[in-house]
Amino acid sequence: MNKDTYMPRLCDADLQLALQSSGAVLIEGAKWCGKTSTASNASRSVIYMQDPDKTGSYLAMADTLPSLLLKGETPRLIDEWQMAPVLWDAVRFEVDKRAEPGQFILTGSAVPTDNVTAHTGTGRISRLLLRPMSLFESQESNGLISLRALFNGELDIEAVSDLTIEKIAFALCRGGWPASVRQKGATALRMAVDYVEAVINHDVSRVDNVEKNPERVRLLLRSLARNIATTATYQTIINDLEATDTTISDKTIGSYMNALRRIFLVEDLPAWAPSLRSRSAIRTSAKRHFVDPSIATAILRSNPGGILNDFQYFGFLFEALCTRDIRVYAQSNDGDVFHYRDKSGLEADLIVRLHDGRWAAIEIKLGNKQIDLAADNLLALKNRIDNNKMGEPSFLMVITGGQYAYRRRDGVLVVPLACLKN
Repeated sequence: MNKDTYMPRLCDADLQLALQSSGAVLIEGAKWCGKTSTASNASRSVIYMQDPDKTGSYLAMADTLPSLLLKGETPRLIDEWQMAPVLWDAVRFEVDKRAEPGQFILTGSAVPTDNVTAHTGTGRISRLLLRPMSLFESQESNGLISLRALFNGELDIEAVSDLTIEKIAFALCRGGWPASVRQKGATALRMAVDYVEAVINHDVSRVDNVEKNPERVRLLLRSLARNIATTATYQTIINDLEATDTTISDKTIGSYMNALRRIFLVEDLPAWAPSLRSRSAIRTSAKRHFVDPSIATAILRSNPGGILNDFQYFGFLFEALCTRDIRVYAQSNDGDVFHYRDKSGLEADLIVRLHDGRWAAIEIKLGNKQIDLAADNLLALKNRIDNNKMGEPSFLMVITGGQYAYRRRDGVLVVPLACLKN
């Protein structure tokens, strides 16, 4: 990797901190999301397990004397370590022996099968999840509104976004894949399609060495794409597949979904369960999401023009784009992201909860016409939460695809997605 052309990532700081506190760091994430580049940028020596000229000898060495693969300047990167799972225990043992931080970086685009390692690595190997690039990392958000600053009480905001709806549609279909961010036009859009085809025909079966019907995988992904940013059940997915004369059981869907999660393609959004002022049943179903919304448009063979002509579906895709970015920004602030919905229908598209207990609620509206309704919804949610137990929200926000960021008289923030950063 040419470090001079490396596009900085928000997780770079997290990686450096982890290297200072742990003997090794595992960077996980979907293929093509930039794990190798990010790890290489922080390493001083590298071994690429997928190097076609050396894979055979590397695997043979791992079977006989894995410690040889660990020799080199530190931090030493072992890329796609899961090809030789014995390396996990070898790294753990070497970390214990050297008793120094920052020795190794491991990268992997698939979670190995259970019981391939003797030890979990707890206390020795830190984990870091890398997602595709946010709009701020791809330099399409001006970053004038900081999530960290909002949580710190800096709520008097002003900003203007120059990212038009057409540019948002293109960024959404292209995705946050670093290689595609560097491209333009049809070339950039093609990469997401190639990614999906690789998943369907190779990756989803190779992850657990269980052959999966490519056509069923394709139909499953199409159903997930059509139901993106919703709480679609397995029955909904089964109905979608049966509409194409394809039968599939809950068990099979579960197996396929597990494989998709293990290659980090699917990343559903869990429900938030706060303490409420009054008794109200909270819906616990997760929302269906891919790690990047471009996967949905690629499997449906759509493009920026196509989603602009279906504004209702564009709204769901925009929610998925916002979810991806807020996840990246929240992770940089030591936080997690959820959604909220109760039996009365009151909901918030995103809840950001930091590990120190602070939280914020976010609604997502592509256009400006529904901002008033979204703000009322957020204020109603604020009144329903038991603030004695949960604390007051740090802020309430409506993310839009519009131009202007401002604070409303009721205190709700209105912020274009392309003005946000961590």
